Amino acid sequence: MENNNSNIQTNNGQPAQGGLPPQAGQPAAQQTAVRNPVPAQNASQQAQPAPSGAAPQGVATVNSQAVKPTDVTAAGNTSVKPAKPYNPFLVPVPPIPTQEGPMGIKFDFNDGARVLLPKGQWHVQLEDAESDNIIFACDTDEGWVLSTKKYYVQFRIKVWVRGQAEPVLNHTLNLENRHVQVNFPVGTIGDIVGWMTYAVRFAEKHKCATEFTLAKPLAEVFAGQYPGIIFTPLPDSKPQFQNPYATYRMGLFFRGDKTCQPIDFRQVGLHRTAGYILGVDPREEAPKVKLGNPRMIKERYVVIATKSSSQAKFWNNGGGWEQVVGYLKAMGYRVICIDRDAVTGFGFVWNRMPHGAEDFTGNRPLQERIALMEHADFFIGLSSGLSWLAWCAKRPVVLISGFTLPICEYYTPYRVFSSHGCNGCWDDVNENFDHYDFFWCPKHKNTDRQYECTRLITGKQVIGHINRLMKDYDLTRPIDGQPVDAPMPTVAPQQK
Repeated sequence: MENNNSNIQTNNGQPAQGGLPPQAGQPAAQQTAVRNPVPAQNASQQAQPAPSGAAPQGVATVNSQAVKPTDVTAAGNTSVKPAKPYNPFLVPVPPIPTQEGPMGIKFDFNDGARVLLPKGQWHVQLEDAESDNIIFACDTDEGWVLSTKKYYVQFRIKVWVRGQAEPVLNHTLNLENRHVQVNFPVGTIGDIVGWMTYAVRFAEKHKCATEFTLAKPLAEVFAGQYPGIIFTPLPDSKPQFQNPYATYRMGLFFRGDKTCQPIDFRQVGLHRTAGYILGVDPREEAPKVKLGNPRMIKERYVVIATKSSSQAKFWNNGGGWEQVVGYLKAMGYRVICIDRDAVTGFGFVWNRMPHGAEDFTGNRPLQERIALMEHADFFIGLSSGLSWLAWCAKRPVVLISGFTLPICEYYTPYRVFSSHGCNGCWDDVNENFDHYDFFWCPKHKNTDRQYECTRLITGKQVIGHINRLMKDYDLTRPIDGQPVDAPMPTVAPQQK
């Protein structure tokens, strides 16, 4: 979750047309497969899902050249939702299965198990090869059979001519040496950083020829670290695998979806959900980025990132950042703010860079921000993309968040959280985050309790975590070289 977050709720690329099968993103069904006995040329008569894409930013920034989005949240009670825009990071699966079977049967595992049958008398069975459970079976004379499960399952597809004892097609999913795509259909930093380790783990486990399709800035960060994987930058490039054997899509799925994820992501964490989607070890590990960058700032410094894409994600304590920045500067630290925007907000609420912080904002390359983090004594941020990058840069992180529970992000011993008010709405399975509402607060919007989850996190509380971090890492005060708990000098000594 990070600036310009677009955590899509569905993974649908294009609506089905003509003889195309229904796409991912249709409402989750109770059955485990979908059968379409209608001839391909008539399949367009079925109800089709709406195109899906990333939610709009909902954020206007000072000096932005883009047209300011319509404010759908200022009134507080509007039910009007703008149309979803085209999602340039979503790669549609091939319209026809890519694998040729006997007797004109086509099949593959792009967005689940897919079977396309010519005219005939068929019996089709989908199985889970790991357990040998039969998860769907049907008779059909023609058309599509699709699994509703889109996450990784070791499917076995069996097709019989009705009345015959042996199947004419008996194929178990085997990804080794096959062309496999993993699609990251968002342009966000935090989500992709959080999911990356699991996607790499998946490629290594199955020994497949793997292509990751993802936003260009992240492709540039990761491509050099994993030479055995193809990183296709979107939207500038087209995927190299035009006829993959299998495709898997990352995402965060709300409203109890069990079609695209085996476990609701809010129960396991934003990053660990990728491990469950791909069927790999869900233990967290920071992905690799290029380190060993030249130091750009001579003096000791702390990096902060104070912005995000929804007001609920901010530290909504009016004086918190100023108190923390003042404390750090009193100890002799330079405080470097690396948000993309110095000022960001929506409608009547605008969030500015904390007073006293040095302005290193701007649309800088992510590698430059990693270099700044790498040489900082530590990083302070929110549940946002730059905090995830700081994890990759292997710096101690003080992470401030109240609308998420600590399970949502990677572990840091310096996670700042208040249990004294409402909290954790993002991870509440009974709530569904509204990407269109910049002022989303599902329980207390337009009351004096709005955003109390972070308003009750005080500057003193954050400073306590900073002091503990400095002790744990044996960091002395830059101003005098003394431990953080030593009495402050009455007259500031001359810094060398």
